[in-house]
Amino acid sequence: MTSLKRPGTVVDDLVENLRERIVSGQLSPGVRLSQQQLAEELEVSRTPLREALQRLATEGLVVGQANRGMIVAPAPLSDVEDAYALRLLVEPATVAAIVEDVTDEDIAALELALAAMERPGVSTREFQRNHAAYHEVMLKRYPPYAADLIHSLHTRIYRQQRIYFSRPPAVADFVWLDRIFLDAVKDRNGQLARHLLEFHLLDAAVGLVLEVDPDYHFEALAVSLHGLGMTVPELGTGQVTRPLQLQWRQDVPDQLPQDLTTSNLTVAPIL
Repeated sequence: MTSLKRPGTVVDDLVENLRERIVSGQLSPGVRLSQQQLAEELEVSRTPLREALQRLATEGLVVGQANRGMIVAPAPLSDVEDAYALRLLVEPATVAAIVEDVTDEDIAALELALAAMERPGVSTREFQRNHAAYHEVMLKRYPPYAADLIHSLHTRIYRQQRIYFSRPPAVADFVWLDRIFLDAVKDRNGQLARHLLEFHLLDAAVGLVLEVDPDYHFEALAVSLHGLGMTVPELGTGQVTRPLQLQWRQDVPDQLPQDLTTSNLTVAPIL
């Protein structure tokens, strides 16, 4: 392939191309990735392709397997739970710390993405794309290492979100929560934004996992919640009934909506 692109740009393009195929399901979990076949199909040499696959491996999207080379990584529900558990530990606290750094341009970008999500008749794919764009705005303000970690977790979760977003009540819950979260960011209210994001992430995790496996036994989320001074009594029992009841073992802002309830989660009185 004759190209004037810099090698680094070629690798970036390959990563983007293969990531989209994996996340969209075009390349299914467990599929073997033949470097020779991919190099011929994409008209690139094996050197940038190997680098692209290594970068996708750091994102958890491909894995090496004995005697098979690289394969598309499995996507078990435990990985999704782990990703949300890590986001809960890192992201809400980060948002609380950087909310003062959010600019008017950031607010405008958040509004634009949210308006696109709220548009009547928006397709599932468009909703997903704009929901991702909404969260990417805040990522720009995170410390670089935290931003890289959260971006990787977003990508892993996105592989399973197509199932979750096919349910209209879940879409409505996301839009409503994103709207009140944006209001907290506009007010530069870091603690309120933190608690709203905690609720939002837990709601998304519970809805996504239980939609796939109603009898799923949560473990990682229960550990993260305990460390954050939060509890959902049913979470680790394997016998959950939605909406689950979330309790904070600490003071929460007075501005927290009293009717903070979705199809998956509701807020119980503080312990």
